[in-house]
Amino acid sequence: MDLIQAVKLYIVKMTEDCGPGMKVLLMDKTTTSIVSAVFSQSEILQREVYLFEQLTSTSSTDNMYHMKCITFLRPTRENVSLLCKELRNPRYGYYYIYFSNIISKTDIKTIAESDIQEVVREIQEYYADYLAVAPHLFSFNISSCGQCLSWDPLQLTRCTQGIISVLLSLKKCPLIRFQASSKMSKQLAEKVKEIFSKEENLFNLKQGDIQPQLLILDRREDPVSPLLMPWSYQAMVHELLTINNNQVDLSHIEDIKPDLQKLLLCAEQDDLYKQNMYKNFGEIGEIMKSLIDDFKSKAKDHQKLDTISDMKAFVENYPQFKKMSGTVAKHVVIMEQLSNFITKKNLLEVSELQQQIACDIQSSQHTQKIRDLIEKNIPEEEASKLVMLYAIKSISKDSNRELTSLIQLLKSKKVPEHWIELVYDVMKYQSKVILDNENTLKNAKQITKRFYKDLKGVDNIFTQHVPLLKELVEDMIKSRLKEEQYPFLSDINQPTKKGNHNLLILSG
Repeated sequence: MDLIQAVKLYIVKMTEDCGPGMKVLLMDKTTTSIVSAVFSQSEILQREVYLFEQLTSTSSTDNMYHMKCITFLRPTRENVSLLCKELRNPRYGYYYIYFSNIISKTDIKTIAESDIQEVVREIQEYYADYLAVAPHLFSFNISSCGQCLSWDPLQLTRCTQGIISVLLSLKKCPLIRFQASSKMSKQLAEKVKEIFSKEENLFNLKQGDIQPQLLILDRREDPVSPLLMPWSYQAMVHELLTINNNQVDLSHIEDIKPDLQKLLLCAEQDDLYKQNMYKNFGEIGEIMKSLIDDFKSKAKDHQKLDTISDMKAFVENYPQFKKMSGTVAKHVVIMEQLSNFITKKNLLEVSELQQQIACDIQSSQHTQKIRDLIEKNIPEEEASKLVMLYAIKSISKDSNRELTSLIQLLKSKKVPEHWIELVYDVMKYQSKVILDNENTLKNAKQITKRFYKDLKGVDNIFTQHVPLLKELVEDMIKSRLKEEQYPFLSDINQPTKKGNHNLLILSG
């Protein structure tokens, strides 16, 4: 189950289906991101695709009948309308149309009626309606699913379509499970089930002896993990610098070289990143130092071109040598920026306290430590996160009094109102969690213990907290998930055999 390969295979098939010859790739904003996440421009050029156009803003009005047009679009009303407009006045010789998800028969009829000049050679559904971030991770690039505890109808539809696309691209028809405590999870599960029933022919897939499971979770079940400072390379880059469609934008950094302002960070095209993206910051520093030392050594060796053999060896190795030097330079720049953020935001001290709050029910010392750090004028974001963490674990009247005083301290430090509002939102959410669970102090403590673990003898004080998701994945693999907490959306009983293909969807 490799999501990147699944999307790649679809795109390769698109370029092969229309045969040899010059091609243009006509996309929308979403499918452009989907393609660029798995293919570099040089790779797609090798497949005879020489022109890239946006359906919403075609840059050329010239007719190019010698080119074949591969059209890869989401099946939205707007895209169908724009495609029909394109077909009524075609600029290319032939059109091979591919939709990233299920398209209605009505829309197909509308497209056919617009094809007056009969330039359409093919219409297919290729289920690549998601951003393949990693072989095991996908995203729909949605910033928010809704407000409070309810879905935005448009985003509910988008998430449903995306999940259907993932399942069809992997050729899986799973049993559906959802988080019983989340209405949003159940709603999404029911929508997916509706599509299963409506598109029964598409999901008539051979599954073997053990049917896979789709588990839909509400990420609000674990409000702690997103507030903690991550220390693995990929997570740190995204947290501190932001990765957007496999690109890190450093153009705002003063005196940075033009060629290093926008950096591609893609495991498929960067072996160094692929091998080290999940290692911690300290390990990455040692690896970079070792690579630079090796690079210096090789550079000295290449200065000695005394013989024809030396010259031949240099010519043979130079492309890889040059590529490696550029890769190392890129990661050194990123590491430098991460290091600057750690110092500037006092993240070592902040992260240590975050872990102490997350892993220790006793809060007697935490309040003063939070005060001390806020008084040090740590950045408003880090100060607010500490107070939010404290708010999540506050379950007594004394804690609530302390929390109120911490909020007042944030206000006195001129922390922007939107951060204060987030603290209040966390407090409201925490109150609802306790209320939904019989409103007893004893039960509230049990809930809290699911989030925080007091780990003794750990080697790394910055990574003590174990996310709830990890526990759920392990339980799911071992068929230990409790059915009353994560029921099946059917009358089917929980399988007794362990499944080897499980999909998890986090929403909220």
